[in-house]
Amino acid sequence: MKPIRLLVVHCSATPANRDLGVAEIRAMHKKQGWRDVGYHYVIRRNGVVEKGRPDNVIGAHVAGHNDGSLGICLVGGVKPDMTAETNFTPAQYDALRTLLQELTGRYPAARVCGHRDLSPDRNGDGKVTKGEWVKDCPTFDVEPWWAANKGRQA
Repeated sequence: MKPIRLLVVHCSATPANRDLGVAEIRAMHKKQGWRDVGYHYVIRRNGVVEKGRPDNVIGAHVAGHNDGSLGICLVGGVKPDMTAETNFTPAQYDALRTLLQELTGRYPAARVCGHRDLSPDRNGDGKVTKGEWVKDCPTFDVEPWWAANKGRQA
């Protein structure tokens, strides 16, 4: 695998009342014909971080950007009708901040972003905006959230 240059935050696109972890997501991904769970980390509703793929194994979490990236999945992200909703728990945000602090310490050159931020820049203006997103994942703007939270202590 190439050096880690991206830390990509995702959501599981499941309602807030459905908690799942690596085992359940692995089963879903394998049912789709994947070799393993696509993510490197999964953050459950209670803030527990579960390890998916090893960091040195290419993930399957964002087409065209898997080599040289780590995928982090927050469980949740949709309403019961499956439309996007930022419904993550305070424990998940705390765990995400702690995990990203650890990972950016190990991979200081890595950009922290959301899955949607890696959508194609269809109008060529140098910015990926809402109309260009392939999907809403992870339902919040990761880069400004990270900028405001990276220095906070638990």
